[in-house]
Amino acid sequence: METAGTNLEQLTDEKWQAIVGNDATFDGSFFYAVKTTRIFCRPSCKSKPPNKENVRIFENAQQALSAKFRPCKRCKPTGQRLPDREWVEQITQYIDEHFQEKLTLESLAEECHGSPYHLHRTFKRIQGITVVEYVQQTRIQAAKEMLLDTDRSIAKIASAVGMQNTPYFMTLFKKLTGRTPTEYRQIHHKQPSLEGFIHENGKETGSVLDIAEP
Repeated sequence: METAGTNLEQLTDEKWQAIVGNDATFDGSFFYAVKTTRIFCRPSCKSKPPNKENVRIFENAQQALSAKFRPCKRCKPTGQRLPDREWVEQITQYIDEHFQEKLTLESLAEECHGSPYHLHRTFKRIQGITVVEYVQQTRIQAAKEMLLDTDRSIAKIASAVGMQNTPYFMTLFKKLTGRTPTEYRQIHHKQPSLEGFIHENGKETGSVLDIAEP
């Protein structure tokens, strides 16, 4: 089992400075991978510097591949272009694991080492829906499960799935399911909370096309 100590011993100050400085002179001497995105890069990669605690160091690309990391689409550490389908799998996995956080097309593109425009086009071509729609569907599916499995208020469920604006959450929920969160809970024989009813009467605002609510 990998430990933090083992990882930090491999990540020397020199290598860390090479990563944050995009130092091309270190290309070929080591590769770094990011645990949260499961992507590995050359030291010279122009992507946003990762959090230091999430970095793993490999001597060569094959080691990173063997550890189930995928090559960066931007710096191409294996010398080959990452297939679009594999890149979209990276993006999908990241959304599935981080949908509770604030997500934008720009932040997802940065995390997954690409441009927002290319991400939007490629994701829609492979998945058949946009990144925005996938994020929305993922959040609403998680909310549906919480409505049935917990007694949390509507506001708390909205916050738990990454949507701090409760009226916007209710608007999106009804748009995608045809029912309000309270109606959905009632139909499935769950007792809605009083706070849920109170929030249900709030003013509905926000654009349903945004990934994150206003």
